[in-house]
Amino acid sequence: MKGRAAARAIDALRRGWAVTVHAADGGLRIMAVEGADAVTLADFDPLDEADILVAAARGETLKLANQLAAADPDMPVLIARAPWIDGAVAMAIADPVLDLASPLKGPFAAKPITAPLAAKAALKLARLAGILPAYFVAQDGDSEARVSADEVDAYDDATHLAIATRARLPVSASETAEIVAFRSPDEPREHVALIIGTRDASPPVVRLHSECLTGDVLGSLKCDCGPQLHQALHQIADSTWGVLLYLRQEGRGIGLINKLRAYALQDQGFDTVDANVRLGFAIDARDFSVAARMLDLLGIGSVRLLTNNPNKVAGLEKAGIKVTERLPIILPSNPHNEQYLATKRDRTGHQL
Repeated sequence: MKGRAAARAIDALRRGWAVTVHAADGGLRIMAVEGADAVTLADFDPLDEADILVAAARGETLKLANQLAAADPDMPVLIARAPWIDGAVAMAIADPVLDLASPLKGPFAAKPITAPLAAKAALKLARLAGILPAYFVAQDGDSEARVSADEVDAYDDATHLAIATRARLPVSASETAEIVAFRSPDEPREHVALIIGTRDASPPVVRLHSECLTGDVLGSLKCDCGPQLHQALHQIADSTWGVLLYLRQEGRGIGLINKLRAYALQDQGFDTVDANVRLGFAIDARDFSVAARMLDLLGIGSVRLLTNNPNKVAGLEKAGIKVTERLPIILPSNPHNEQYLATKRDRTGHQL
């Protein structure tokens, strides 16, 4: 399995260990800035010469990337190491949440990247690992794991997903619901589908719901995820039959910790779009091929999609699922999520 190498690299990065990423244009030995400490960084970079790789959007904030580069969140920027850039300064460079508390020093100088394809793969690896897209970069030394750009792409391949088990699960919306769990041999996140109603030849009402711990479990008022989840279950139950897909794509695909960093940036005045971009991620990093693969395994080829987001319709159809109808979810706002909903409407095209 190609995904095995990426899984090892992700584990190493989260532990603060060195990883080598290689592509057709060369390789880079990296260590996550947020995972490094004084001991591991000294071992990785004994001469204090390791440069710092960040996403283009972060480089733009640091006045190191032009507007064209900043428009592509996968385009990296390499910051030349200076004597005054220690671990604490590197973390301030990496994490935009710290900009107000720790004004950045400077000026910074950008350097050419010797292996841009490997650098892009490293940024994607950061998103998959749920860490900040910022690395110390050195050429020589040992690594705990080696991974190619192709292996990083393979880790994110939905075709490896399979049904692991299924069982009856009575829920408040339907006492006869069935839950189906899906697992990939490449990565640990498990997705589930909740099937409600009696299946017939008609297209089911389907909701693609991305995991939101703060909204679904803790009742956060900053978003509309929890109310949407429960409303969707009841709208599915009111139809002939349908499926709720619960996708482990927290924070639109950037992970829980990075989502909470985005929350902190929202507290500083940035909207949800700018917060994601400022962290160095795409506005929406979700992969709808996962949902399409789940539906395919359930024998579903066409759906009535329950969503306010036209991008979900386009993403699902691009992945091979026919959307016969888009059904809206209408919910009231509250004082805490009014701006969030306005941003979804005005900047990401949600039809609220």
